[in-house]
Amino acid sequence: MNNSHIIDILDNAALADLTEMQLASVRNHVEECSSCAESYHAAVLTSQVMHARVAVQVEPSPFFATTVLARIREQQPDNVPAMLRLWRSARYLVSSMALGTAALAVLSFVVPGPAVGSSEPATTAYSAESVILGDEDELSYEQVLSTIYPEVEEAKEK
Repeated sequence: MNNSHIIDILDNAALADLTEMQLASVRNHVEECSSCAESYHAAVLTSQVMHARVAVQVEPSPFFATTVLARIREQQPDNVPAMLRLWRSARYLVSSMALGTAALAVLSFVVPGPAVGSSEPATTAYSAESVILGDEDELSYEQVLSTIYPEVEEAKEK
């Protein structure tokens, strides 16, 4: 073991898991190699600390259960009626829907729309029957534009 070091052996297995033959070769190598001796002593100390820590049994304080149960009770919601819980979760949605409905009502009734009862009848270059039944061949651009923009046509006539 002069050419190799025991660090790999100590890293791969605990001291308690090593066989007697492996422990003897480790001890012989530790007497010759100072860096491995430091590693071996660190492994021995770690093993002793871990065994001592496992042996210690920690008892919780007598008020531990009381404290934990009190914290759980603090985090639980109060006995709130179902409708109030429902309102708390949906109030923003309901209020935004009500506001939108009110805005649409105001726009529908208060803001004036286009004049519906005009005295002049709307004239088009073609009738609905001719479009549906396909009596006419094709519409010209002037016919389509005069139907879409009847104000321009009226302005030209004046």
